[in-house]
Amino acid sequence: MQDSIFIGLDVHKATIAVAIARGERGGEVRHWGTIPNRADHVRKFAEKLGGDGRQLYFCYEAGPCGYGLHRQLTEIGHDCMVVAPSLIPVKAGDRVKTDRRDAVMLAKLHRAGELTAVRVPDAAHEAMRDLIRARATAVRVTGKARQHLQGFLLRHGRIYPGKKGWTKAYRRWLTTVRFTHPAQQIVLQDYIHAVTDAEARIERLTKQIADLLPAWSLAPVVEAVQAMRGVAFIVAVTVVAEVGDFNRFDNPRQLMAYLGLTPSEHFSGASVRRGGITKAGSGLARRVLIEGAWSYRMQARVSRKLLDRVESLPQVVRDIAWKGQLRMCQRYRHLMATGKPKVVATTAIAREMAGFIWAIARTVTPARA
Repeated sequence: MQDSIFIGLDVHKATIAVAIARGERGGEVRHWGTIPNRADHVRKFAEKLGGDGRQLYFCYEAGPCGYGLHRQLTEIGHDCMVVAPSLIPVKAGDRVKTDRRDAVMLAKLHRAGELTAVRVPDAAHEAMRDLIRARATAVRVTGKARQHLQGFLLRHGRIYPGKKGWTKAYRRWLTTVRFTHPAQQIVLQDYIHAVTDAEARIERLTKQIADLLPAWSLAPVVEAVQAMRGVAFIVAVTVVAEVGDFNRFDNPRQLMAYLGLTPSEHFSGASVRRGGITKAGSGLARRVLIEGAWSYRMQARVSRKLLDRVESLPQVVRDIAWKGQLRMCQRYRHLMATGKPKVVATTAIAREMAGFIWAIARTVTPARA
């Protein structure tokens, strides 16, 4: 490693703080300087350091600047690691944080092999994931728009007499609401338009996902995992987009931990305390799995919609899905009989759903040699 240099990058929108560490053990670690966060400056910097044939090992924290820097450095032949920020070792007594110190720390830890890399998706996968996350954002905006409308009606004593909101009957009732002052009527109509526009946005993005899915390399996995009860199209495409390659997990427990569905634990001496789930990883994938897990509170059966989804799938996939449904329906009843809250039982079912999804995905895409 005499000719190797480990480079820590603290990346921001306009600048990159750079620190270098010599490859030998105990070698020099120093702050190199700051360069503009532009492709031409990054290329010149890499050419300057690697001009004598030295191997360069870059690293930077995953963050809002994305993976463009990683792709640029790997394309010109250098190794680059995108680091998981939550897994960087931090000294408990260190209270000073600057760009310079962060870059030096990254270079030093990278040389010591103490950093954990995140998986960098290819450009096509990242594009699909962006589209799915845009739909999730549209769903949240729709919920907020509905909440604003209902809050406005509640403030003025306009209460819907029916049982359930946002049905056709509820929307017809909205057209009958009248206010004496014109300004309030304008506000009502504006809130209604906001809800309508947000719902139309969801429909547009859902259609775009469905249109682009056949060209995606992970489309067979999306189709296969829909054999699971509670895993319809949106849930399936969301989980697959957030997880990516299921073959990087050697067992389902690793996938459960990656999705933050495993209980937290504090073990010290004779004291053992277990808390709620860790909530690590993708909150979006975790949320859709928990929403899908609510379907297992009913008895095990194959509905018409589920039958339509599994008819064209291999028998081995259908067997795994049915085995999982039998187990999880029984598991839910057992947890409820022991007095567990519904939220705790549903989260436990979501954790087991992740395991069966892992098994189906591995069946469809066997591990490469």
